[in-house]
Amino acid sequence: MTILGFDRAFEAKVGECISLSPLVRRVLCNNPGPFTFKGTSTFIVGRGRVAVVDPGPEDEEHLAALINAVRNETVTHILITHTHADHSPLAARLRQVTGATTCGFGAHGSGRMQPGVITDASADRNFIPDLRVSNGDRIFEPGWTIEAVHTPGHTSNHMAYALKEEGSLFCGDHVMAWATSVIAPPDGNMGQYLDSLRTLLDRDEEIYYPTHGPSARDPKSLVRAYIAHRKMREQAILNRLGRGDRKIDAIVSANYADLDPRLHAAAALSTLAHLEQLIDEGRVETDGPPTIASEYRLSREGQGPGNL
Repeated sequence: MTILGFDRAFEAKVGECISLSPLVRRVLCNNPGPFTFKGTSTFIVGRGRVAVVDPGPEDEEHLAALINAVRNETVTHILITHTHADHSPLAARLRQVTGATTCGFGAHGSGRMQPGVITDASADRNFIPDLRVSNGDRIFEPGWTIEAVHTPGHTSNHMAYALKEEGSLFCGDHVMAWATSVIAPPDGNMGQYLDSLRTLLDRDEEIYYPTHGPSARDPKSLVRAYIAHRKMREQAILNRLGRGDRKIDAIVSANYADLDPRLHAAAALSTLAHLEQLIDEGRVETDGPPTIASEYRLSREGQGPGNL
């Protein structure tokens, strides 16, 4: 099994515009935390006529830093990977200042396949893109071309953006080098997430720019490790069910014993996402809709020797 190793060697000065390549610059927002690491990285693509990827949260100092970074340039597009509060809220202010077109898959929850109430507390429900982009759509200006790559899973409207001239991918929270991505139902979906990871294996980008943490310069190895990690988590859940655990809190206590307690709620949601997928596959059962409070059990199909 490929081992998932994290790269937390990320040093960046808040508000400073740093060139990462001939076409890519980064400005770090001062919003560090257990889910954002050192903060939100906003990327500027191109020279002269530029795109901004993930402007970040409502933050006056970050807005001023972005405006300073693109002085004497024209911001033509604001690209949103997904509608979490650390990614998209500043888009409205930046659009007001620059007149740029906001782009994204759609509003929060717009990629869900089933109806229902979205309970994601970190959702930005105000963002609606001026331009809705679909998988394969292209946005371009002199010197750069962006291809939209729909990568649902972390959220149903998650979109990555490939910079064709440099073989790079702005991957939002889909793949990060410093930590795994949280998959939180009902909008997050583990089956979609794994399918989206496999989609990236069929592409040829050589460097990923996540919105949090360092760049990934061996991205396919990282993606394979992500898939292996999720399969390991899946098997660990099956093992706990085989040993008699029935509730998610018990599974999390056993499988995430070394995790920062501040992240236990997120681990519970990712465990729920795995259980939803296992139910869809007929390997796990529950009475009624799967929830955090439900009781779970192995189905006959799930009762293999490795799960007892």
